[in-house]
Amino acid sequence: MTDSRRYSPAAARNRQPIFEVLQAALPERARVLELASGSGEHAVHCATAMPQWVWQPSDPTPEALASIAAWREQTGQANLLEPVRLDATDKQSWPMGPFEAIVAINLIHISPWAVSEALMARAGERLVSGGVLYLYGPYRRAGEHTAPSNAAFDADLRRRDPRWGVRDLEEVVAEAERHGLRLERTLQMPANNLSVVLVRD
Repeated sequence: MTDSRRYSPAAARNRQPIFEVLQAALPERARVLELASGSGEHAVHCATAMPQWVWQPSDPTPEALASIAAWREQTGQANLLEPVRLDATDKQSWPMGPFEAIVAINLIHISPWAVSEALMARAGERLVSGGVLYLYGPYRRAGEHTAPSNAAFDADLRRRDPRWGVRDLEEVVAEAERHGLRLERTLQMPANNLSVVLVRD
């Protein structure tokens, strides 16, 4: 059999710091929906470390879904659910929930702004009161990049797709607030990224 598991060097580097932020932000028992799960390595890491979390991975691409399924089969974690195809802008593809957390790692900047708008709207609907929307990635603050490497990354993203790019944190938070989410905290992470923790009122 062909092993469909994919490996992400970035996920290998940042999965533990991300997990530590989530562990502090979420209750011991939580239903978690992850968007754009990619290789599935974050899902495996978190589900293995926290057996009381029920982790629903998702992705819009067949290759990612195959990788997640292969990781799930290899680890045998009962709390890691079968991946589902989820296009953030297609409301019908979203699981109903409710969820204690929705997680989006490296999604906001590698997608059109319409994806961020849909993410905030659905989070406002599907998170429990006090539920967490967790975002990870690079952001501009007060309109400025936080590091030269982020500026170069932003330029590369926009060359690949003009609809992509490093977002202004203030704009992201304002969109979240329109859907009943408030910024609880931001934390500096490796490689000039931020963890952004938003909570549903």
